[in-house]
Amino acid sequence: MRLLAEIASRLGILDDAEFLLESAVTFSPDTVQLRLDYIQVLRKRQKFAQALEQAEALHTRDPESPVFASHLAIEAMQTGDYARAFALFDAVLDKLPQDPATLTSKGHALKTTGAQDEAVASYRAAIAAKPEHGDAWYALANLKTWRFSEDERARMEELLAQPDLAFMDRVHLTFAAAKAAEDGGLHAQAFAHYARGNELKLRQSRYDADRMHTEIAAQIEACTSELFARQGGKGHAAPDPIFIVGLPRAGSTLLEQILASHPMIDGTLELPDILATAHRLRGRKASAPRYPQILHELSAEQLEGLGRSYIENTRIHRQGAPLFIDKMPNNFRHIGLIHLILPNAKIIDARRDAMDCCFSGFKQLFAEGQEFTYGLAEIGRYYRDYVALMEHWDRVLPSRVLRVQHEDVLDDLEGQVRRMLDYIGVPFDPACLDFHKTDRAVRTASSEQVRRPISRAGVGAWKPYEEWLGPLREALEG
Repeated sequence: MRLLAEIASRLGILDDAEFLLESAVTFSPDTVQLRLDYIQVLRKRQKFAQALEQAEALHTRDPESPVFASHLAIEAMQTGDYARAFALFDAVLDKLPQDPATLTSKGHALKTTGAQDEAVASYRAAIAAKPEHGDAWYALANLKTWRFSEDERARMEELLAQPDLAFMDRVHLTFAAAKAAEDGGLHAQAFAHYARGNELKLRQSRYDADRMHTEIAAQIEACTSELFARQGGKGHAAPDPIFIVGLPRAGSTLLEQILASHPMIDGTLELPDILATAHRLRGRKASAPRYPQILHELSAEQLEGLGRSYIENTRIHRQGAPLFIDKMPNNFRHIGLIHLILPNAKIIDARRDAMDCCFSGFKQLFAEGQEFTYGLAEIGRYYRDYVALMEHWDRVLPSRVLRVQHEDVLDDLEGQVRRMLDYIGVPFDPACLDFHKTDRAVRTASSEQVRRPISRAGVGAWKPYEEWLGPLREALEG
């Protein structure tokens, strides 16, 4: 059963992997490796509370085990308990002071909480302990505000020349070397590395652009004005959620940081709950999915129950404010579902110039998901499908979604802040203009950027690479 789960996980069929490992742990609860595998899959599916529960069970069994403590530290971090995470990381490092994985994980926690200098030191310690540990090199690159030295760039090139480099170390180092070359103005070399890194990830993934197009077309076909006229208003009445949707690298983290600076709004993270709800409604028969057509058949009790479950299941991520943000960008594919189960939720579409947004996504190595970004044609086609679906939501749910253009925020911060707060229904608060001073954990690739004042540095960042971006432009133009 474990072998089948491993195959499913490698193929990205995480629901099957989770089911198999859950069953295996039930039948053999004392097999440590099964539980460790189960934790990994739960984390990949962003089921952080369940992963924490499993990690707690292992740590309770043997509190002295550095392996169990490290897993518990990671799950504590994922659920926002950073004090506990740091204590556990330090306990592991007392026993294994040069463990590169723990040093890197601690660096991630430090970065998330805004301690950039300490994060850099932890990443550097990981590299010193194991120079080919690609995760630590890429973690430095992913700070965005970090610039590699020429010696560091040369060292990465040497490591990439090693034929026996592990696959994920090669992927991480390739993206990090791309960032180093870009910082040095070596655009041809940078693009070659970005292209190679994306090629490796795309080959590993199971992303199918045609299948995604079909999924979006199914939303347009099923989610009609008639559906919302008949089923609207039956869901859970809670006004708590503010969904920020769109594409990754479109400025959604900036919007979240602005809004989370308001005393009535909690920031959380990219919550998986809407995607999980859609997955359950779809059913297990891939050849004949029930969702989204099943939205026509759900009773008022079912719609209300789905909305109530969402509110209850996301409570673990909140800090007590009356409203909270769910920043999962892919939720744009499920706005119809959101409207039916949470009719009073707010939805903000974070939009950015297509070329800037897509190329920024192409340059980013995501921890999980977002597989459409690992090819220029793929991301261009996805952006085009996204725009088509958002236009559909505007037609069938007029005025339901507030579109916020990233460039407008850069040009008129206060005007766009007031516009968002008016839409949400909360009074203006000047703290939203000083968003970079807000002390909170930020878990996305833009975490360091949103801790600085507004910057236009990313506008037009694709232009030095224009000669290589033909496939992207062609895909965007259709």
